[in-house]
Amino acid sequence: VFSKIFSHEALESYLPKIQLVIKDTLRAWSSNPESINVYHEAQKLTFRMAIRVLLGFRIPDEELSQLFEVYQQFVENVFSLPVDLPFSGYRRGIRARETLQKGLEKAIQEKLQNTQGKDYADALDILIESGKEHGKELTMQELKDGTLELIFAAYATTASASTSLIMQLLKHPRVLEKLQEELRSKGILHNGCICEGSLRLDNINSLHYLDCVIKEVLRLFTPISGGYRTVLQTFELDGFQIPKGWSVMYSIRDTHDTAPVFKDVDVFDPDRFGQDRSEDKDGRFHYLPFGGGVRTCLGKHLAKLFLKALAIELASTSRFELATRTFPRITLVPVVHPVDGLKVKFFGLDSNQNEILTGTDAMLGATV
Repeated sequence: VFSKIFSHEALESYLPKIQLVIKDTLRAWSSNPESINVYHEAQKLTFRMAIRVLLGFRIPDEELSQLFEVYQQFVENVFSLPVDLPFSGYRRGIRARETLQKGLEKAIQEKLQNTQGKDYADALDILIESGKEHGKELTMQELKDGTLELIFAAYATTASASTSLIMQLLKHPRVLEKLQEELRSKGILHNGCICEGSLRLDNINSLHYLDCVIKEVLRLFTPISGGYRTVLQTFELDGFQIPKGWSVMYSIRDTHDTAPVFKDVDVFDPDRFGQDRSEDKDGRFHYLPFGGGVRTCLGKHLAKLFLKALAIELASTSRFELATRTFPRITLVPVVHPVDGLKVKFFGLDSNQNEILTGTDAMLGATV
């Protein structure tokens, strides 16, 4: 059922909504006279994308902000010790989940009652219809569980990758320039503006250098460390016997660091995925940011589409610079992110690629 949610047709229908959410977010970042914490704001962005685009909920902004705070408390306590004592992380997580599910139930009920003005089928619509096709009306609890799972899947890892993308564009301005050159050559960017109607799914998929940039971000800064599998049949690996029924963990990061196909593994080099080199084509499981095999990540195409749409907007409509003297250290838990969240100052651009003054600067400019 979930595979339908991430089909080519579904992604095509999500794209305009994703663009709108990203545009609104970058406009808010640029209008802020202070620097922003990119990782925290990216979490808000991916949460908003999940709520507005994937699920089609029409929750007012104030309620959405409150729901985000509750959701963060839920996520922060997911990996707590299962000790149900007052003020424990476990108790806070349980309470946050209960509050969250109440909010989701209200949103689902409002959605089911109000079907007017819909111009696309979102993930929740597909989930409900698929249940009916299989002769099973999904219960409210099942809808809440499916909704929460979709939000969870779209949230932390995509926020992590979005933050890593922005950091690498800051570190490597030539990469940003090459992205802009490709957008111009494909007729997407003209006179500092994204040409109307140019951002279709097929157009985005034709941007080869953009694809290389996203691949390299995910290779060097894979959001999660690895995945688990259960052994279905006893086998031997490098002289060690792995019994049936055991759980095994494969490491994505260690694989990317040690795979012999990648040259200079610590260097950010999108061209390694270019047609001349194609370093990821030399082995099935040398490059696996979304896992591998039959249980590879279902949402990988949506995640890549979101990152590409974000990169296009960053390259087209924004100027941004590091707000600290040096780049922050990276931590790997619970997902990859800068320890200070990455402090960045965004500047809006008008259609002629001139900076739009904000705050005090705007007042001074108007006075002059």
